[in-house]
Amino acid sequence: MNYLKKLFNSQATTSYTKWIKTLSTRTNHLQQQSGLPRLPITDLTEDELMMKETVARLAKEQIAPYVREMEAAGSLKQSVVDMLFDNGLMGVCVDPQYGGAGASFMASIQVIEEISKVDPAVAGLPDIQNSLVNPIIETFGTREQKEKYLPQLCAKLISSFALSESSSGSDAFAMKTTAKKDGDDFLLNGSKMWITNADLAGIFLVFANADPSLGYKGITCFIIERGTPGFIIHKPERKLGLCCGGTCALSFDNVRVPSSAILGGVGLGYKICMSLLNEGRINIAAQMVGLAQGCFDATVPYTMERKQFGKPVFSFQAMQHQIAQIATQIECARLLTYNAVRLKESGKQFLKEAAMAKYFAAEVAQQTTIKCIDWMGGVGFTKDFIQEKYYRDVKVGSIYEGTYNIQLNTIAKQIENEYKT
Repeated sequence: MNYLKKLFNSQATTSYTKWIKTLSTRTNHLQQQSGLPRLPITDLTEDELMMKETVARLAKEQIAPYVREMEAAGSLKQSVVDMLFDNGLMGVCVDPQYGGAGASFMASIQVIEEISKVDPAVAGLPDIQNSLVNPIIETFGTREQKEKYLPQLCAKLISSFALSESSSGSDAFAMKTTAKKDGDDFLLNGSKMWITNADLAGIFLVFANADPSLGYKGITCFIIERGTPGFIIHKPERKLGLCCGGTCALSFDNVRVPSSAILGGVGLGYKICMSLLNEGRINIAAQMVGLAQGCFDATVPYTMERKQFGKPVFSFQAMQHQIAQIATQIECARLLTYNAVRLKESGKQFLKEAAMAKYFAAEVAQQTTIKCIDWMGGVGFTKDFIQEKYYRDVKVGSIYEGTYNIQLNTIAKQIENEYKT
């Protein structure tokens, strides 16, 4: 007790107060200098908030009515695709000189999160475009490539990112697809698997090894247009979830590609991937957060209406505790995701934080869908209610853009490096 009195005497308290004020002043000064938003990280700028509200409305009005129809058809409705382009959602961060909105990365994250609340499968379309293809072309493309493709990507052209192969999933750079020099051109041979949006895409960013003797240093990124001779797009896979988002295998049989189709230069494919895949993981985290929130929002009202033993299911303390726990986990996943976003926007390292966000958001989303079906009772096990779709859609979150174990490996490696230094 005497120690506590001494610790909290007036002099100590005054010193502590001065220290807090000094720290606050320095923090505010650094935030102003860096241009970062003030805490909390969930605060959105006026433009970001407008994007969030607009996409939420569009998703409710122009996607929600067709969710089951698109899933049954196994493809996106053309009116939904047109809506994404017409409202600038396929070129969110692209420079306005190329027809994009020139918005922040956080704005693009809002697009993914809000669409995923209604249908995570639809979110795959703007996700690939905004987090991978557009920034790769804008960052590594020549002036001619930018002028040719970016305006189309913002207006009408769908794209795909072709990296994975049957023998190179988590070990992405063990690819077998080759690009052999032939005069001024390259001949591509090989195949790709699990290529999102391939059923609709007009251009593909294809990774192939131009010099296998160099290992990953030979990997090169090519822009290949649909319809190129020898380039075959196979029928969409029959999947557990995300059924309306086309995922196809690709084959390359002596596909002739000019040197002008190379992005960044020969052998720079590895650098391109490493610079963008971490950003892509944040987008998947946003997709999982949106999915979890959408499932939660569709379920909690039912627990307030459904009665057992003469009382709403929600009124039972055991239910309240479960719901409160899931709500907390969803918010934690969102905070991890938004923190990774702001780190990326500020130009700071975000490798560990992106992996944490992707890993945790996918885990939380799975747990959320399981609990929501539990809370629904027997009807949650039927296709008459949307919870079972969220339950099927969520599983891929622990697989694509890096499995759970890959994320944990990345996190552990970063921790090891931190403690070694």
